[in-house]
Amino acid sequence: MLVIKLIVEGLGLGALLVVICAVGIRNGAIGMVHLYDKKVQDRVIQLGVTTREAIRRRGVRFRGLCIPAYMAYVLVCVYAINGTRGFLPGFWQGFVILSIMNLIDRILIDGYWVGHTRAWVIPGTEDLRPYITAKDKQKKWIMGTLGMAALAAALAGIMALIL
Repeated sequence: MLVIKLIVEGLGLGALLVVICAVGIRNGAIGMVHLYDKKVQDRVIQLGVTTREAIRRRGVRFRGLCIPAYMAYVLVCVYAINGTRGFLPGFWQGFVILSIMNLIDRILIDGYWVGHTRAWVIPGTEDLRPYITAKDKQKKWIMGTLGMAALAAALAGIMALIL
């Protein structure tokens, strides 16, 4: 029963990420250009579509809103809803939830939405596609997995000290 609950909670966090991305590109993919490779960012600046400062502000705002929201979501699910206590149960539950979101990000968002639709295409940068190269994907899989484990461990460690 707990595994099903964690899967649903992970899908919920993945849905939150999809909504954040959809809001970010609502006026065009330029709204999320801070997530693109530097070559794409340089091109849109050269085209006069945006500025380096605007890209920096979007990135700071994205990280400043998303990371705390993801952490709060995981904490609420693991500790308030699931009633977890202790480091190891908190770690593995948080890691499962975050890993499901990571899978949604890698497969659905990066693999399909960015890779196979026009929603994330920025006019004037089509020659720089694929926006997420095989090397980028490899790094994202490794860093995403390690990052989710580190975040789950940090959250579980903090909560183990508090509870």
